Amino acid sequence: MAKKDLHVSETPATAFLKAHGVPFTGHAYDYVEHGGTAESARQLGVDEHRVVKTLVMQDQDARPLIVLMHGDRKVSTKNLARQIGAKSVEPCTPETASRHSGYLVGGTSPFGTRRAMPVYVEESILALPAIHINGGRRGYLVEIDPRACARLLGAKPVQCALQQ
Repeated sequence: MAKKDLHVSETPATAFLKAHGVPFTGHAYDYVEHGGTAESARQLGVDEHRVVKTLVMQDQDARPLIVLMHGDRKVSTKNLARQIGAKSVEPCTPETASRHSGYLVGGTSPFGTRRAMPVYVEESILALPAIHINGGRRGYLVEIDPRACARLLGAKPVQCALQQ
């Protein structure tokens, strides 16, 4: 059952948002292994399209990058690579993603990452009135204005969404 900010201690992501004066609302839910955005959306009663996943990927030279994508869409790595001027882009292994971000897969937030990485956001996300995005812990999303991603992270808009 969804819980609203019940005993969720501060994470690097929430500390980052607070330090930058970004208003957010925390939403805790029961994390389900491999449940993904469909499970968090179901528990919180929100549209999965507004739940944004944080994906750690890498280019052909193993340089990491973050892609913010609608929960109900996949990333076209071919379209993404073309738009960012890379030869190829692929997801990082969970271990590599965790090493770059400082978060466990399933709890990866684009805010407060261990390593600074370029961030790309599916352009249509920026048109939403609010999004739910990982707050830095499995089972915890923060609801924020999506334009905060562009402003705080320098997230560059891209068009690389595929139907899931």
